[in-house]
Amino acid sequence: MSIAKLSVNINKFATIRNARGGNNPDLVQIAKDCETFGAQGITVHPRPDQRHIRYSDITDLKQVVRTEFNIEGNPTTEFIDLVLETKPTQVTLVPDAPDALTSNAGWDCIKNERYLQEVIELFRIEGIRTSIFVDPIVDQVRASKQTGTDRIELYTESYAQGYLQNKVSAIRPYIDAAKEADIQNVGLNAGHDLDLINLNYFSTKIPNLLEVSIGHALVCDALYLGLHNTIVAYLNKLK
Repeated sequence: MSIAKLSVNINKFATIRNARGGNNPDLVQIAKDCETFGAQGITVHPRPDQRHIRYSDITDLKQVVRTEFNIEGNPTTEFIDLVLETKPTQVTLVPDAPDALTSNAGWDCIKNERYLQEVIELFRIEGIRTSIFVDPIVDQVRASKQTGTDRIELYTESYAQGYLQNKVSAIRPYIDAAKEADIQNVGLNAGHDLDLINLNYFSTKIPNLLEVSIGHALVCDALYLGLHNTIVAYLNKLK
């Protein structure tokens, strides 16, 4: 069984930078350091108000990221243009409202099938791998196949919330969703509220997991452990 890759979401570093203006911390250097310390991908999630990642950051990061570059977001016209111009390794489509504090739900792939097909086709033509954010619901995973997406990203908040109470129960819908993804031949990513406490159990129980995207918890851990030690710790949880 292959080991899932770690993609570091650097949004929170941008939040710290923006709090004071200027360029401290330097996102370009952060991305380079994350890769040097072992991260196999860099994730960013620009939002319309650019409260953390700015669109200008995307251009700068594209020049330096040497691993997988993943851009997440709601496929507005401006976002689509940004992705087509940047041509990252992967684009992850997330149905965020413009004022969403953080991602809080997956796509309804049945209701939005035609819309997702049209957007995904734009990226497919340009050779950009697509992933769509979905809840751990078997019917939604099955429907994702019809959109033409290469992968899905399982929204893991409910797993993280339930882990400490009953991890066996919390993981069950994710195992079912992962099995359906395998049946549909759709690649599997995961993200949201995964951390050093719950990551190892998730990664060992979910079959064919390709990638996890982790930001908030990783940045918080780095305040105590340092960025290098933190990335190594997360990589160890994936082994």
